[in-house]
Amino acid sequence: MKTDVVVLGAGIVGVSVALHLAARGRSVVLLDRRGPGEETSYGNAGLIERASVIPYAFPRDWRSLWRYARNNTPDVSYHTRFLPRIAPWLMRYWWHSAPQRLERAAQAMLPLIERSVAEHDALQEEAGISGFFRRNGWIDGVRTQAGLAQAVADAEALAPYDLAYRVLDRAALAALEPSLSPRLAGAVHWLDPVNVSDPGAVTRGYAALFERRGGRMARGDARSLQASGGGWRVQAEDGPVDAADVVVALGPWSPDVLRPLGYRIPMAVKRGYHQHFALENGASLSHPVADIESGFVVTPMTLGVRLTTGAEFAPRDAPPSPVQIARTRKLAGELLPLGAAVEREPWMGCRPCMPDMRPVIGPAPRHRGLWMAFGHAHHGFTLGPVTGKLLAAMITGQAPEFDPTPYRLGR
Repeated sequence: MKTDVVVLGAGIVGVSVALHLAARGRSVVLLDRRGPGEETSYGNAGLIERASVIPYAFPRDWRSLWRYARNNTPDVSYHTRFLPRIAPWLMRYWWHSAPQRLERAAQAMLPLIERSVAEHDALQEEAGISGFFRRNGWIDGVRTQAGLAQAVADAEALAPYDLAYRVLDRAALAALEPSLSPRLAGAVHWLDPVNVSDPGAVTRGYAALFERRGGRMARGDARSLQASGGGWRVQAEDGPVDAADVVVALGPWSPDVLRPLGYRIPMAVKRGYHQHFALENGASLSHPVADIESGFVVTPMTLGVRLTTGAEFAPRDAPPSPVQIARTRKLAGELLPLGAAVEREPWMGCRPCMPDMRPVIGPAPRHRGLWMAFGHAHHGFTLGPVTGKLLAAMITGQAPEFDPTPYRLGR
């Protein structure tokens, strides 16, 4: 099989890259060992997070550091034996989280964040999946008046970004979401973000649009990638695929493919979990709600209310741990009358994170025709379509809408 471009990875980023390349007239094969949207793109809170203009930084105050060091919080946990291995990466993450460097990261990410909703909108209607999209924002809930005051202050500090939000006291929050318990003292309701009821189905819908545009799907092992005759070859189940260009969009597995080519990617993963629950006593939920003091999100999804956890630092391929779901299940049950779990076991996925809190998007520095699109951390679902558009422009020699330099690997 010969094609112009082979895209490795059928998550939201890889599917979006393939879609935009096909729209520019390139023949494209999208290769993955599984179906589209079955890994990290399946298990998230379903947010297109237009309001997250400041990246998730490493805490630098001693109170937060001591809190997390005890390893008993609902929002962050770690495997003790893994700490020596990840400590160098954590130190780089901490270094990049200093105020001036965090501001540079925020400015680098802003062009992507600002276009996130618009680029999803450009695809979802043609894909015929508009029914999954809800334009009611999301809610940052807090349990104390002190927490509400801090949340409002944090929102006011984002005034330069011209984000839309409203402050909800307890009565206003109860009017908006009557089934939430009075344990939430109030909230900040962010209005710019969009949320979806099934992120995996959205990714599959984009993949179906890719095929309607003439793209081809293939099953195969991306680790078989090798240079071949001035281009690239990868083995699919139906035989080899040859292409002039290859895009590595494999999220947390990208370093596995790039390491044999001599690239050492400074990536770590933040593992996360979700599980769906039924609601009891006629309760309902219409907005995603974050308990920002506890570090979890509950989102109304097709399968039920999805409880999504914070970050677990552990080896990427280590067996799942029930710790975070167990901690957050109890806390979430204080906010909503959660009933039986829909799945027998929680789902686990891995967020691919770079220490400077920005993804890698662009050409490889030492190999012609090798392109990269990974490392989106907590915002892969948010930034998939805008990443696809940016990289497709670069591959086809078109002028990108904004400067891609902050995302180059050699930064």
